[in-house]
Amino acid sequence: MDGVSHEKNLPVKWTATENIAWKLPMPAWTGATPIVWGERIFLNVAEGDKIQLWCVDRGNGKPIWKQPLSTGNVKMRKQNMSSPSPVTDGKSVWAMTGTGIFKAFDFDGKELWSRDIQKDYGRFGLNHGYGSSPMLHEGFLYVQVLHGMQTDDPSYVLKIDKASGKTMWRVERPTRAVQESPDSYTTPMLAKVGKGFELIISGGDAVTGHDLATGKEMWRGEGFNRDANPAYRVIASPLVYGDLVVTPTRIRPLQAFRAGGKGDVTGNVVWKFDNGPDVPTPVTDGSLFYSINDRGICWALKLQTGEEVYGGKRIKTGTYSASPVLADGKIYITSEDGVTTVLKAGPNFEVLAENSIDEYVLSSVAVSEGQIFLRGDKHLYCIGKRTKQ
Repeated sequence: MDGVSHEKNLPVKWTATENIAWKLPMPAWTGATPIVWGERIFLNVAEGDKIQLWCVDRGNGKPIWKQPLSTGNVKMRKQNMSSPSPVTDGKSVWAMTGTGIFKAFDFDGKELWSRDIQKDYGRFGLNHGYGSSPMLHEGFLYVQVLHGMQTDDPSYVLKIDKASGKTMWRVERPTRAVQESPDSYTTPMLAKVGKGFELIISGGDAVTGHDLATGKEMWRGEGFNRDANPAYRVIASPLVYGDLVVTPTRIRPLQAFRAGGKGDVTGNVVWKFDNGPDVPTPVTDGSLFYSINDRGICWALKLQTGEEVYGGKRIKTGTYSASPVLADGKIYITSEDGVTTVLKAGPNFEVLAENSIDEYVLSSVAVSEGQIFLRGDKHLYCIGKRTKQ
């Protein structure tokens, strides 16, 4: 949930044909990141009117099975209805779609249960289509629907039993945001509080901490949209490290809060920053906080204080929607033009490589056993040689 891998000896340089173990043709682009467990890769895939879940052999890149998720795929701005990433516990896999269909499968592709979230709780009303991914924790799935641009229905958060698909609780998540500003494309996160966890939800001009057992809102931090800008939708997910919750909004202000608070904590900001990202979710190594904005401009701040270490450093010109991934002392960040810049992690800005596959890319890379999995609009690439970690 933090964009960090602890693997070593990862590839630094590649092209569309060099240092590629295999590549699998894809029918379309997506915002969904591939996920890897053992010998299997799972992908949300849009193809024409249909949305599917693919299971791919990570050894040879060939599909093992393809199961239907939903019909009704449409393009909404730059995304389609396959944007939420799937999630797995190594035995089952769960996939959400932008159409609200939520399904569970075993590793052999047998459907275990199916839900229609829009049928149960009302039509999604986001200007760019639904794009939040489910979060899995200790037997339960957490799903957020924060919207308002195209609906008057309230925003809400769900806790769903992973085995049965039944809703354990549904809590409304109110907001004072107006027009498009209630819309959120973030993913729920967990913050460590004492011996337990809090659920962190970001969007609608606020960040909130919720009790996992009941969904009750424990605290709320605002101050993100002081001018009530009607277009302050939130895309980048919160970055959580321990009890520190660093919350992007639409560029400014990015604000850091401590989880575990009570009531309105708007006045208890740990630090704030006015050059945050719009789309890519930041990443941290526990010491430094790394942020890359949509134009490829990078900052490194001290995580606990927000003090700038370096800033305003530009990587390859382009638009960036994928989130950076930190691994092997490096930061991998891919532009929509399919160029993955490899930065050296640490206090000094240094570009180690620029690698182009010449494809349209929205999703972040995945890392597994020495290999990088990069998804473009035409192919899923397996980069580098597999090494047991």
